[in-house]
Amino acid sequence: MSVPLPPPFRARMKAWLGSEADAFLAGLDEAPRVGLRVNTLKVTVAGLRERLPWSATPVPWCAEGFVLSAEAEPPPGRHPYHAAGLYYLQDPSAMAAAVLLDPQPGEWVLDLCAAPGGKATHLAARMADQGLLVANESVPARAAALVDNLERAGATRILVTTAAATDLAARWPGSFDRVLVDAPCSGEGMFRKSPVARREWSPAVVTGCALRQRHILDAAARLVRPGGRLLYATCTFAPEENEAVVAGFLRGHPDFSLVAPPALPGFDPGRPDWIESELAAGLPLERCVRIWPHRTMGEGHFFALLQREGEPSARSYPPLPTLRELPPLLRTLWEANFAVPFPTQGWLAAGEWLHLSPIGPTFWQALHPRRIGLRVGQRRGLRFEPDHALALAALPPRPDGRLDLALDTAELRAFMQGEPFPHPGPDGWVLVCGDGFGLGWGKRVQGVVKNHLPARWRHAGTW
Repeated sequence: MSVPLPPPFRARMKAWLGSEADAFLAGLDEAPRVGLRVNTLKVTVAGLRERLPWSATPVPWCAEGFVLSAEAEPPPGRHPYHAAGLYYLQDPSAMAAAVLLDPQPGEWVLDLCAAPGGKATHLAARMADQGLLVANESVPARAAALVDNLERAGATRILVTTAAATDLAARWPGSFDRVLVDAPCSGEGMFRKSPVARREWSPAVVTGCALRQRHILDAAARLVRPGGRLLYATCTFAPEENEAVVAGFLRGHPDFSLVAPPALPGFDPGRPDWIESELAAGLPLERCVRIWPHRTMGEGHFFALLQREGEPSARSYPPLPTLRELPPLLRTLWEANFAVPFPTQGWLAAGEWLHLSPIGPTFWQALHPRRIGLRVGQRRGLRFEPDHALALAALPPRPDGRLDLALDTAELRAFMQGEPFPHPGPDGWVLVCGDGFGLGWGKRVQGVVKNHLPARWRHAGTW
């Protein structure tokens, strides 16, 4: 990489790692790995692996994770399987977050710093798209990518918010079974990927990040239910942002304790010896997890799994919204394309848009979410136009309702490029699929399928 490692960073790591420092520093100049995580909302691990055109090496700590070669061809981000949301391209170390937090179907889970959505989509899959997933991103400009990635993953029981952590804590104290804090950090673990992270690093940045992380973690603690779990994660090696933040948190929150992680290959223990002895004294900081890029296949990451003491009280569920009138075409389109019953509750109107909300509006309306559940479509006078999110939702399609194209057809290539293509059949909306998986909507008019794939999803691709 043309941008050298900052000399103060090199000196710090040599002092801490000793004889291992040379291997560590050399590893940061190697090519990063390409990670691929199967989206189990849409396909099984075995089902996708037998379809993949690339050689894939399993990630030792994530059953649905794989590593591809850096020269993987065709590019995995340009394949129809990616457009259909069958997998997410994610750093292998980042996959450990959902593994450690271990969300269960039916739980309420919060990803507090969620953009661009890699960990949030993994949480949704681990939850089997049941319960409630709130994906929050306090920087509104980053929320669009978060919505897109959750949409492509097919997640429907979601809220995407853009609030400060303190605002959420004031609104939803003690509400979540599991909370993920993927904290903004100095990014040392991304030095192998990011010249910007190398250029912008300084000891002052480390200090500033640690201060910000402590504030975020304090707010996150207020959101965890009694008996619930909180995962603190960074992509940095700096102990000031890792063990020191966790130790300070435990000193100030005696109702939380560190949970011993599972013994998985690639998980190294925390380093309490790298922080002040008085701060570390009596705390089991070795229960934290460090992933080192020179020892395994992922980038540098740190995790600390914390549990709040106590037993949760019974949860109250705000009533779901119900609309009196829905466009007649909506039910017809749903029943023609999906092999699940037409929902009778949860319908919500936001202007001309219709959503299926996973929870009643009294829970979220004061926060003005960027996305509420599944955006189903838009009323246009007497007409109804289905939204792209509905085509990608993790709903089983009716085999007789979809327009299923093989990957090697000119029609599929035309569709992925946003072009119309000839196809006989009755006029009306059709769910266009590739190899059986939803890609988007077309509207057939006199034997020609008009393309309704959003412009941002279109590409020529090479597969």
